[in-house]
Amino acid sequence: MSANGVRAGRWRRIRALVRKETLQVLRDPSSLIVGFVLPLMLLMLFGFGISFDATAVKVGLVIEEPTTETHWFLAALSNSPYFRVQQAADRRMFLDQLAAGRLDGVIVLAGDFAERLARGDTAGVQVITDGSDPNTAGLVSGYVRGAWQSWQAQRELGGTGHAAAQITVLPRIWFNPELESRRYLVPGSIALIQMMIGSLLTALVVSREWERGTIEALLATPVGIVEFIIGKLVPNFLLGMGAMAVCVLAALFVLDIPLRGSLLALFGFTAVFLLVALSLGLLISTVARTQFVASQMAMLVAFLPGLYFSGFMFEIASMPLPLRLFAKIVPANYYVRGLQTIFLAGDIRSVLLPCTAVLLLMSVVLFALTARNTKQRLD
Repeated sequence: MSANGVRAGRWRRIRALVRKETLQVLRDPSSLIVGFVLPLMLLMLFGFGISFDATAVKVGLVIEEPTTETHWFLAALSNSPYFRVQQAADRRMFLDQLAAGRLDGVIVLAGDFAERLARGDTAGVQVITDGSDPNTAGLVSGYVRGAWQSWQAQRELGGTGHAAAQITVLPRIWFNPELESRRYLVPGSIALIQMMIGSLLTALVVSREWERGTIEALLATPVGIVEFIIGKLVPNFLLGMGAMAVCVLAALFVLDIPLRGSLLALFGFTAVFLLVALSLGLLISTVARTQFVASQMAMLVAFLPGLYFSGFMFEIASMPLPLRLFAKIVPANYYVRGLQTIFLAGDIRSVLLPCTAVLLLMSVVLFALTARNTKQRLD
């Protein structure tokens, strides 16, 4: 047979496999649920249910001796959108509520607060927080410190229009000026969704065929291993791109996430990441013998590392060195970095090109390992 005939036969087999897998996906309700319903549920959870923003922080303000100065400080806290303030004259009225979790913190203004301010001495503000929740304790301390500094700056103006300090700090926050945690959580959740669709769904579909013994029968035909892998990748790749389109529409029009980059960069970068996720799912299916084992391996190898080591929920720079090194081989780490850049900053090549190169290298390695393991398992 001529070379052209061989190529034509190969393409016919690939088209037949792609058609077979596409029909199987469309006929399987679980694939459509995992591909479209579950991504929307996860996106809404991360968009509306999870937030690192400190809004309406419940604090108790203890004013041991009311004065004009303490009244101004109380007014400054009450007018802030970040605090819900309760007032008392004795800290013991609030300590039980703090221990029970009904208050996030207690602010104490000592009896000599106004007197120290009048003398120009240091007038400290005591902040009591619950250390059993370090994140909330740190947020409360930081927000109270910011409110205190803002109140001091207004007090130094004193209505004269002249500040006592010669240096004024004017912060300017790029890319996320509102400091909304949703804007970086949603791109991270999209990365988890794509990893779940690519690895979990593919691993389940292929392992099911291993269970039924249909792969051995299929590969007994002229279909080669590479053709078989491509036939499995293409339908799930299209399913992942469709889920990505749904996620982008929900992020833009429901969750109000800005998209400062181009759609071409967004979907092109996603396509590269899907190749990694799909190849990883196929590799898992060559090791797992049952669908149950494949699902557990996909959770351990793909989903959990993507959750903990992608950097969108837990800061990688604060991790120990071994974990930081491990994060470098987690595909979701590069995908989250690229997605956050495209959504919040734009098409910054110095970020996207290195991440794309690493993901392409990972996909080639995983594809080669999948082909080798499939051949060894059949032998």
